[in-house]
Amino acid sequence: MSSTSSPTTFSDLYTMILNAIRADTASTAGVSQAKRAVNIALQDMHLGTDYKFPWAERSAVIQTQNDYTTGTVTTTQGSTAVTGSSTLWNTANAFSIKNAIANGKMVFPGSRAPYTVTTVTNDTAIVLADKFSETSLSASTYTYFQDEYALASDFLRLVDIQQFSYEMQIPIISRTEFRARFPTNTVPGKPAVACLLDYAPSGNVTPIRRVRFASPPDGFYRVPYSYITSNLAVTSAGVASSALSGDTDEPIVPLRYRMALFYHALYGHYRDRKDDQRSQEAKGEYTDIMARLMMDTEVGAPRPRLEPRITPYVRSAQRPWRGGRGGYDAFGRFYRGE
Repeated sequence: MSSTSSPTTFSDLYTMILNAIRADTASTAGVSQAKRAVNIALQDMHLGTDYKFPWAERSAVIQTQNDYTTGTVTTTQGSTAVTGSSTLWNTANAFSIKNAIANGKMVFPGSRAPYTVTTVTNDTAIVLADKFSETSLSASTYTYFQDEYALASDFLRLVDIQQFSYEMQIPIISRTEFRARFPTNTVPGKPAVACLLDYAPSGNVTPIRRVRFASPPDGFYRVPYSYITSNLAVTSAGVASSALSGDTDEPIVPLRYRMALFYHALYGHYRDRKDDQRSQEAKGEYTDIMARLMMDTEVGAPRPRLEPRITPYVRSAQRPWRGGRGGYDAFGRFYRGE
C-alpha cells in the first residue's frame, strides 16, 4: 500500500493494524491475529445493519415449475417405490429442469398429506421419503408439484421483512403461521404467500435456505426477489466469498468507509488487553465513521421532515351539532351548530 493512499486490500488493512500496535509484521501469529480481527470487524460492521447498506443488496429470480400429472402410477401400501406408466419424470423440460426432482411432492387419490420425493431413478421410477400408507394403487392418477425452491447460495436475509417479491406481490409470513394456514398445501395455484425454511447442512457446513410457496406453483412463474448477501469480500479475480483470505482480497465496503474496519479491529485489540483508554479512543473513531455512514442518504431515498402534531386540532375541530351539544373549531372556539 502506498503511504499516501487509503487502505484498500486485505493486506493493507491487517498491515495497518500491525503497524498501529507496533507488532512484528514478520510474526506468523501476529499476522494471523490481525487478519482475524479484520474479518471479525467486517462481519460485525454488517451485523444488524446490512439491510441498510446498498452494497450488500442483491437480486435473484426463482423459476417455478409446473405441476406434473402425465401418465399413471402404481404403488403398494408399505412401500416407498412408485412406478410410472407413460411418465417422463427424469426428462428435462424447456427450462432444462427435470419434470420431477428430489424434494418434490406427490399427491395420490386418498392421500392425507403429500409425500416427499427422495430419488428420481428414471422416467418411470421414483422413491418416496416415507412408506405409502394408503390403499395400494394401480394405474392411478397423481399430481407431482414443487412448493419449495432453493434460494441464492449467498442468501442471508430478505431486504424487506414483509415482502418476498414485490413484482409478484407475494408477502412473507412466519413458518408457524404458514403451517397453521396451510397444513397440507397440496392444491397447486398461483403463489400467494411464502415462508423461509432452514434445513440442517448435509455433508458440509453450508446452511440450506429455501422458500416455500402457498399455493404450490401450477405454472412456470418468474419470481424476482431482493436479498442481503452473506458474501462480504471479493477477490481480485472478482470471485465473491464470505470472508477475506488472500492479500489482494477486498471487502465489499466502499473505499471511503474501509477505515471503519481498521478502527473496529484496533478497538478489539486494546479491549482484549484491558487498555481501556486506547480501546475507547478506537471505538470512538469507529462509532463516528458508522454514524456518518448511517446518515449517508442515497439519491431518491426519503429524507427527514417535520410534521405537525394534528391530533389536538382534530379533537377540537368543528363537529356537527348533536343533541344540544356544541362543537369547537380549529381555534378552540365554541361553535353552536344548527
